[in-house]
Amino acid sequence: MIFDLHCHSTVSDGKLTPKELLERAVDKGVDVLALTDHDTTDGIPLVQKEIDDNELAIKLISGVEISTCWENKDIHIVGLNFDRNHPAMKEYLANQSIIREERAQEIGRRVEKTKLIDNVYQGAKAIAGEGQIGRGHIARFMIEQGMVKDNAQAFKKYLARGKVGYVPSPWPDMKSAIDVIHQAGGQAILAHPMGYKLSGKWLRKLTIAFKGAGGDGLEAAGCQLAPPHRQHLAALAQEYDLLGSSGSDFHFPSSWIELGRSLYFAKGVTPIWSLWPDYEHVS
Repeated sequence: MIFDLHCHSTVSDGKLTPKELLERAVDKGVDVLALTDHDTTDGIPLVQKEIDDNELAIKLISGVEISTCWENKDIHIVGLNFDRNHPAMKEYLANQSIIREERAQEIGRRVEKTKLIDNVYQGAKAIAGEGQIGRGHIARFMIEQGMVKDNAQAFKKYLARGKVGYVPSPWPDMKSAIDVIHQAGGQAILAHPMGYKLSGKWLRKLTIAFKGAGGDGLEAAGCQLAPPHRQHLAALAQEYDLLGSSGSDFHFPSSWIELGRSLYFAKGVTPIWSLWPDYEHVS
């Protein structure tokens, strides 16, 4: 079975609607899907309705990717298989939305100081629509306005740490996110550990902090993970008694990241779904 437990739709910063994302997941042979939009679960009922209306065999697991801060670094925690209607989760994500809006507004003000562009927040908000706004939407507006040629240039010149449009992370700590996921009956996963570009020493430090805060598992399988990285994550998972999750972190169709692609573990990883009665015997 193929478990893709990390992907995004237009409800946050993905480019496919929940319906389009589901259709692509089915086409790519995904058996179990978790929609993990940033700090929101609003897309989940839309996907579930499509599954029910069309009697699709694919199974949907509730998911969310929560933004947190650790050692002045943005760290993302994926919540899986929780009650999206739990009062504590709803309140927590509502507060995350407020933080996102305020941060986007401040980024917009700072980018406008370049005198190269106007109405940054308004333009990014229009792109985001009813979805959660993020730096990716601001970058897309900058591209549309001809300020930069692509997403990489937007971050390198204006939005990355130390640049004019950078706003320090206002996110809560990891423990608060892990706690609310547990309150809602789910599991907390350290998202894309290799994506933070940490040294071996700092990745170990992060893993220890995550485990100490009550974390349940880490993403040990992803589309672009080289075998040595998979082996390293497997070793960390075993050393710190963490389960493994798999996810493409799909945002849009591309040649390098795809739903369901290469989501295998290195030897020795116990999957997070071993905790889920319907899948506890699936390796």
